[in-house]
Amino acid sequence: MGHLLGTKSSLVPLIDRLNLYPIGLVDNARLRQILALLFDEREAFVASRFPLHEATLAELADLTGVPAGELKDILDCMADKGLVMDLPYAGTTYYLLVPGLIGFMEFSFMRRRADLPQDLPLPELARLMNDYLRERGAGGQGAEFFGSATQLTRALAYPEHIPVSSRIAAFEDARRIIEDADYCAVTLCYCRHKQEHLGHHCRKGAPVDDTCMVLGEGARFLVRRGFAKEQDKAAMIAKLEHARALGLTHVTDNVRNRPSFICNCCRCCCELMAGVQAGFTDGIAKTAFLAEIDPERCDYWGECLKTCNVKCIGLAKAVRTHEERRARVDQSVCLGCGACIDACPQDAIALVPRLHPATPPRNRGILFARILWEKGRIWPFLIDRARQGWRALGARTRQH
Repeated sequence: MGHLLGTKSSLVPLIDRLNLYPIGLVDNARLRQILALLFDEREAFVASRFPLHEATLAELADLTGVPAGELKDILDCMADKGLVMDLPYAGTTYYLLVPGLIGFMEFSFMRRRADLPQDLPLPELARLMNDYLRERGAGGQGAEFFGSATQLTRALAYPEHIPVSSRIAAFEDARRIIEDADYCAVTLCYCRHKQEHLGHHCRKGAPVDDTCMVLGEGARFLVRRGFAKEQDKAAMIAKLEHARALGLTHVTDNVRNRPSFICNCCRCCCELMAGVQAGFTDGIAKTAFLAEIDPERCDYWGECLKTCNVKCIGLAKAVRTHEERRARVDQSVCLGCGACIDACPQDAIALVPRLHPATPPRNRGILFARILWEKGRIWPFLIDRARQGWRALGARTRQH
């Protein structure tokens, strides 16, 4: 457990540093309580001195003034808590400060109590995070996460429901994303685990354990530090199919190259779905499709209403009699995931092509730059990239 008191002098530098990321953290009393539980005084200072890119132990020792031996112990403890990532490469370990969202707030609930520091009060942390994410509506953390024109995450369509006249790219297919990943792991669902500590359980029966999927280098870190379990691709695909059987929505990074996770989201626990339900209707990038209801088949059975994870299906307007009742999709909200289709006993729902589908950014660098530009926070990112370029040029020059 941290030992910060939430004072301005101890936490503001940490918050300022975290707010250089595309998704920052809105400063308020609850945030300071959360950070005080997760960071101790030394960890908060070290985190506040991190550059925007990966750094070696020697570089961080220079930035913090902390001797390398002492700093190594601090960084190892922070990596165990999911506050920094340690990334070994070619005999050198590089460290990267983890963002708050998507980042260490989620990692805090990706292990069971026996794996956590004994003095980390998960029920209190769950309550604080739940309240923090919903505080102040359009002026709070929800707006910071969901409010930019370029979304951090995107939905994926169930491939079996894609129209026969349509084709999807590999980056639009959850199965292909898994097949193309060089490393796969599963972990606890942060959202459902947090809700478990608040006394709630998924009404769709979705599991807490081994349901969220992590891929690539981030997955290697999470496995190495005990947050996730390595899985082969056959097991990952089986879990993907189970998620579809439960009517969950697949969500991944809003990038084409090397997505790093696939979440399987429900309507009752998932923070991403809650954001859309709260009015951030463009907070998750939509698929290239929309759900459409055939009014001739629909008899308003109601299963689609209970299945839609963003609650975008309701009673059609201008219905005059009970016999004429039918469902209607709010196309401004619909993610186009297809989770509702199998729930309909009348086969009245189908996916149809969206008129103007968006193409995700190529990679996370471009994604982050777009979000930062939209928020007016691009300059620290560009300066950091320029410094990296100068250092790389200097290193090549010295080699010659």
